[in-house]
Amino acid sequence: MILSTALSLPAILADAGPPQDGSSMVIMSLQWWEFIVRAIVVYGFLIILLRLTGKRQIGQLAPFDLVLLLVLSNAVQNAMNGGDNSVVGGFISAGTLVGLNALIGYLTYKSKTIERFIEGQPRVLIHNGKLYPEALRQERLTHHELMSALRGGGCACIEEVRTAILEPDGQITVISRHNK
Repeated sequence: MILSTALSLPAILADAGPPQDGSSMVIMSLQWWEFIVRAIVVYGFLIILLRLTGKRQIGQLAPFDLVLLLVLSNAVQNAMNGGDNSVVGGFISAGTLVGLNALIGYLTYKSKTIERFIEGQPRVLIHNGKLYPEALRQERLTHHELMSALRGGGCACIEEVRTAILEPDGQITVISRHNK
């Protein structure tokens, strides 16, 4: 009796298919290619979304920015995995994201147009002691953030600045008028 039950158990499991509660570690509830397509779509969406929010989001994370990124990753998780909690599905999604990141890195290295779109361009905030308030507004930088960067660059006031540039990585480069 025990032998006949043991022999029929694999047949029962094969007919049952993947568990409906998503508890399987290896059996995927989606096709392998669907993980790749979902990861590509979500990655592209997030690149565009984060690019539209400005350079500051990437280079100078305030606590609320970090919380936003963490919550954002959780918000798109199900869009990428389609409710699948298998390890294999996670590996496929992670591999796709790492591959996309490498591809984007290569494309930005090869193409200035793609680099400009993905990373943005430097933006002059101050030139010869003249502040460009429109640049601050468009980059969503506060006066306090700018003054903090100026102090970090050895300038006490805007008039002491030859050039202040918001770099594509979100850092502010300050060149003092006293440095020749």
